Amino acid sequence: MPPATTVQALPRVPAPRDPVQEPRVLSLAMLRQPAFWEGSRAYRPLWLGIASWGLMTGVAMTNSGLSLFEGLLMTLLVFAGTAQLAAIPLIAAGAPVWVVLAAAFCVNLRFVVFSAHLREYVRHLPFRERVLFGYLSGDINYVLFVQRYPHPSDEPKLRGEQIAWYVGSTATNYVAWCTACTLGVLVAQALPLSWGLGFAGTLAVLGVLCATLDNRMRILATTLAGGVAVLAWNLPLKLNLVAAIVVSVAVCLALEYTVLRRSSDERDARTEARR
Repeated sequence: MPPATTVQALPRVPAPRDPVQEPRVLSLAMLRQPAFWEGSRAYRPLWLGIASWGLMTGVAMTNSGLSLFEGLLMTLLVFAGTAQLAAIPLIAAGAPVWVVLAAAFCVNLRFVVFSAHLREYVRHLPFRERVLFGYLSGDINYVLFVQRYPHPSDEPKLRGEQIAWYVGSTATNYVAWCTACTLGVLVAQALPLSWGLGFAGTLAVLGVLCATLDNRMRILATTLAGGVAVLAWNLPLKLNLVAAIVVSVAVCLALEYTVLRRSSDERDARTEARR
């Protein structure tokens, strides 16, 4: 008897890119996509809170000793509020460059999780566009996007719509953030940090987060992450955020595996009972 052959599933290969339905990430053709403006409109209700956060970040950069040029350059190139706020006091204290970079890297590790999830949405794009897509990503944009499009599409038209929607949302975020940061750098002497406007950005993020808590697993993940982040507050380099992500993901994956295995066992038992 010949040996049995095993058929292995081929990896999913995305369809070729349609230049009409899927314009480049940064192109004038993207502005003609209705989904681009839909994504922009979805973000606009939240821009005021993020702009307040950006304004105070700009003030903090100037008050930490950065020159006008350095503050503007950091605003336009770094585009990472948490990383900027983590780096500013270290720069002011004269910390080594590697310490500043390590702190910024640690507080932004959550974007590794975001990018891993977004990979299937952008795997058909050229490398340079994927890098740009990742650079423009933000916390709120990510949450809004996965709410609007829970699953990636292989169909070119819908795939192009998803990309356009995300770019519209992130472009609006970039403009709001950079404008507010630039204004903060320019008016730093007239706007005291004691106003605490940066807390408005935190409230905006919390508002979006609460809107996603539509099942018990997400509520558990959020509660775990928040609890661990508070308990591990004294860890250096904001590593409490990394600990929160690791614990929350590990526990939820274990629970999900247990639930799926139990469901599979129950299904097998029912099948055996019917025989």
